[in-house]
Amino acid sequence: MKHNKYSMLAVMLVVCIFSTGRCYGQENTEKTPEVKNIIFMIGDGMGLAHVAATTIYRNYEPLHLERAQYIGLAKTYSSNNRVTDSAASGTALATGVKTYNGAVGVDTAKHAVRTILEKAEDNGKATGMVVTYSVTNATPATFIAHVESRKMEEEIAEYYLKTDIDVFMGGGTQFFKERSDKRDLADELEAKGYQIVYTLDDILSFSGNRLGALLAPNAMPKMSEGRGDYLPLATDKALEILKNNSQKGFFLMVEGSMIDGGGHKNDAVMVIDETIDFDKAVGVAFDFADKNPGTLVVVTADHETGGLSLPSGKPDFTLPDQGIKYAFSTGGHTGIFVPIYAYGAGAENFSRILENTDIPKIMEQLADIK
Repeated sequence: MKHNKYSMLAVMLVVCIFSTGRCYGQENTEKTPEVKNIIFMIGDGMGLAHVAATTIYRNYEPLHLERAQYIGLAKTYSSNNRVTDSAASGTALATGVKTYNGAVGVDTAKHAVRTILEKAEDNGKATGMVVTYSVTNATPATFIAHVESRKMEEEIAEYYLKTDIDVFMGGGTQFFKERSDKRDLADELEAKGYQIVYTLDDILSFSGNRLGALLAPNAMPKMSEGRGDYLPLATDKALEILKNNSQKGFFLMVEGSMIDGGGHKNDAVMVIDETIDFDKAVGVAFDFADKNPGTLVVVTADHETGGLSLPSGKPDFTLPDQGIKYAFSTGGHTGIFVPIYAYGAGAENFSRILENTDIPKIMEQLADIK
């Protein structure tokens, strides 16, 4: 029996579909993008309604988030509760392992689990974190520390001496310099080669390669209290430092920490202010990816806070916000899925519904982090 080229192509098509679920014709020419740099951005407590409220407030002027090339959703439940806290969800995003509410970098048996930041260091990448709360707070803690409770902030601070993180910025001086054991961890970090600074101006003028910035006793000021452009400026500076620190690329985690606070307080103005600020940092990250091929930016949330909804206030649709109400159903967290926005190399891998534990695993695979 003779086969012409068209019948052979049909056979190849069938084999391709049933063996891989995809078809590339006679030859698979698709290549997995090489990911060198990872920028992982977490809007603490940021749900879809928070983003929608912010967009409506801005008269539908597009957010930087809308530049995302691929969008997915993440499930957020913890190992012991359908509604997670920031420690359990942060641990899931940092390690790929579900754990109990309150746990920092440990599994359900309280055993330490290596984080993507620690693995990136092991693979020769530069690493950093930029947040608007204390650097010992739940989300950043899960990327660097391993303790059984998020309340152990003095112990969490000590982990900054146990890693080779290149850059960390946020609040938290009280956990480094005003400790119950009288240690001054800032002095110990400087002895280890870090420059420890206490103002945004000092961050922006920094020209070395190991920087710790502690800008408040605990949480930094809210946007309404004059924090200004700290987050986008600090994100830009961290990217500059990390890019120069390793030929093998870097891992940077950026947290818009106080969106969560607005949700807890049922304060729509705070939610919107903090989301706009976080979105500016997202814009910095997307711009960096445009200029630096091999950069993946993943933006998500650890959970949604406040149960925000946007019911109509009038039968008509009036801009900017006269026809909208901001209604909260709780002062706590909720169990709804949260958005994932992906941009740059490998971004297409996040365009689906994922467990939050899948996110660091996919990033590690794309960047070949062992």
